[in-house]
Amino acid sequence: MRALVTGFDPFGGGNVNASLEAVRRLPSRIGAIEVATATLPTSYARALAVLDEAIVRAGPRIVLCVGQAGDRAVPCVERVAINVQDARTPDNDGAQPVDLPVIAGGPPAYFSTLPIKAAVAALHAGGVPAEVSNSAGTFVCNHVFYGLMHLAATRMRAIRGGFLHVPALPGIGAHHGSAPPVSLDDIVRGIGIVLTVTASNLSEIDRTAAATR
Repeated sequence: MRALVTGFDPFGGGNVNASLEAVRRLPSRIGAIEVATATLPTSYARALAVLDEAIVRAGPRIVLCVGQAGDRAVPCVERVAINVQDARTPDNDGAQPVDLPVIAGGPPAYFSTLPIKAAVAALHAGGVPAEVSNSAGTFVCNHVFYGLMHLAATRMRAIRGGFLHVPALPGIGAHHGSAPPVSLDDIVRGIGIVLTVTASNLSEIDRTAAATR
């Protein structure tokens, strides 16, 4: 079993991105899962090409893209990606699209093929606070999430994938809520939990995917 996990480079003038720091700390194996990693540019124009290359290189069954969201208090397993690019701030190339599609002519949305409820339950059981999120936004994170699911739906049907938003690291971004901020160790452990739960549910996920085609 092989998984690819991606994080983003820093953006918005920052020099640290929690997603990339966590991905860099992942071990090369989690149980029976071989873990490959890649860094995606925070760029509408370049991110999907880099993701495509990383998938071809790794040949994974599971792809988990991870991104930082400063307005999140806990890791959020995303449910749905929408076919919209709409940036409040420029990406790292200075691009700031408004109301443009991620994939011209693509469907309005794709759902994650991760077991999102089971993943959140396992995160809680493992002591990592987490939530299901119904919006990945319209910045490069959603762009990559939608692009990943479009790729899985059209060219690489064996891939099961989705997106995990993580909060900024303590002391770097604003902390939201009354609970203690989520540590980098928690984020790393949380990624491992999501991968493990997905791998253990692959047979059921595959049956569901086959039934919906």
